[in-house]
Order: sequence, then C-alpha cells, then structure tokens
Amino acid sequence: MSEFHHVSVLLEESIAALKIKPDGIYVDGTLGGAGHSSRIAAQLTTGRLVGIDRDPVALAAAEERLAPWKDRVSLVHSNFCQLDSALDSLGIGKVDGILLDLGVSSPQLDDGERGFSYMVDAPLDMRMNSEDVRDAHQIVNTWSYEELKRILYDYGEERYAPQIAAAICRRREDRPIETTLELVDIIRSAMPASALREKQHPAKRSFQAIRIAVNDELDSVSKVMEAAIPRLNPGGRLAVITFHSLEDRIVKNAMNAAAKGCTCPPSFPVCVCGKKPQVVCITRKPIVSGEEELERNPRARSAKLRVCEKL
Repeated sequence: MSEFHHVSVLLEESIAALKIKPDGIYVDGTLGGAGHSSRIAAQLTTGRLVGIDRDPVALAAAEERLAPWKDRVSLVHSNFCQLDSALDSLGIGKVDGILLDLGVSSPQLDDGERGFSYMVDAPLDMRMNSEDVRDAHQIVNTWSYEELKRILYDYGEERYAPQIAAAICRRREDRPIETTLELVDIIRSAMPASALREKQHPAKRSFQAIRIAVNDELDSVSKVMEAAIPRLNPGGRLAVITFHSLEDRIVKNAMNAAAKGCTCPPSFPVCVCGKKPQVVCITRKPIVSGEEELERNPRARSAKLRVCEKL
C-alpha cells in the first residue's frame, strides 16, 4: 500500500494547533495517508490515537504507515460524520483533540480508475468509499435537470450550471455518459469561449459539485461539527482544514455558534434560552499556507485551518 502517498496540508500548523499531550486521546477523522496521524502518534506515550477513514485503500495504507506506533493506535472504517458511533465502539467518551482534513487526498485524485480527475479518462465513479451505492455515473445519468442544475450551482458555484445541466440531459438521451473525459467534453460544449480561456480548468467546478453530491460531503461536515465539540474534554482542541468556501462556511458558522452560546434574538433584554458558550475560537481568521508550502504543494492554495478550544 506504499503507493498511497498524500502530502499533508498545513501539517505543522495543525499539529501545533492541537497542543498534543503525551497521555491524551486524539482523533484524526480523515486519516488519509496518515501524514497528520503519524505526527500525532509520535508525540504520544500513554495516550491514544483514533484514526477514521471511509476509504478502505487509505485505511490499509495508514495501517502500514502507523505500524511503529500500533500499540497506541486504533483504526476505524467509517465516515467521520459517524464520530459518535466510532468512539462508542472503542469505549471512548471524551477526547483531547480532533483533527479533520476535509480535502480529497492526492491518491484519490490521481488514481485514474476512481474517476475523481477531469484530466484522466476513467469510469464515472468518485466514491470515497467503494462500498457506497451512489456514484457519479448514477448522478450524471439519472438525476433530473433541476437536480443537476442545483448541485452545480450550490456545490460547484458554477455560473453556467443551467447550460451544463441541459447539455448533460441532451447527451444522455442518446446513450449513457460513461467516462470522465466524455463528461468533460459535454461540459466544455456547454460553456462560452470566454469561459474556456480562463486559467481554471472548465470542468473543475462541475467535478467538485458531482463529487460532493456523490459523497454527501456537506451534510457530513455539518453532522461532524455537531458531534465533535461535545466529545472534547475541557481544553481539548478541534482543528478543521477546509478546501472550498462551502465547507469553510459550515465550519466557521458552527464554531462561532458554539462560541456564542445564546441563541435568543437581539431584541430580548435578557437570555431565556440558557445556552452557554461551549468553546473559544482560537483562529479569528483562518490559518493559510505560506509561500514555501505553496511552492511544494500547489493544492494547498485553497486550504484554510480553523481551530477552537472547549471551555
């Protein structure tokens, strides 16, 4: 499994943000290639690391990479949004830190057979967990025009969503759309010449939207933000790395809401909801990659790290 190699983004910054204690319990909810996890495990003595990933390929690679610290590591095949059940299955109540790296890992993008990339011809798949039923082929070939337009707008922020959705529907009337490059051609055909001359690949936003829909990513982020903060010990840290504005907005709003506590309307003279602040936000503005990291890894350009601490 050594071919699964992912360059961890904001590695130093996220490890520092967790303030790791040698005897603490930490969760890496998006294990990937275990770049972050190996750094966490190396700092533990009597502590414990729980690694969660929905991708069996990533999980197998992480097990190999974390072998030197296997006495302090527990791996769980699950979606990070099922954080509660993952911890319950291990008999763990509260933890001292949770790390979430919400980006698609480089091996997933680069493995042509998995259908994430708009640069390599492959079957339309895009599943992070190959055991899931829904894939990109199903969405592209069976979802209605309105559903396709909605996800392209909402998840890809694609301004040509109506034209692209219509082009997909026209093409599939003749025959099913089977491959990534076939889909890229359809997307290109629906966009004006001016858009095709932009620096960004014309299919990038659409592929992002379809991938998010396949893996139900935004709903998963909302669920894990609800679950993570109550599982932290006082002083425990939640560190979340996002890669696009939709995820970042969910994380930012969840942290700010937990830091505010009270949900009463501003017109109320006194609080009647009784909700108290649960966290303090450590990062008023997100931490981003420096020039040195961007030179090594251009994919880090859109990464943002937000951190909060349990009160």
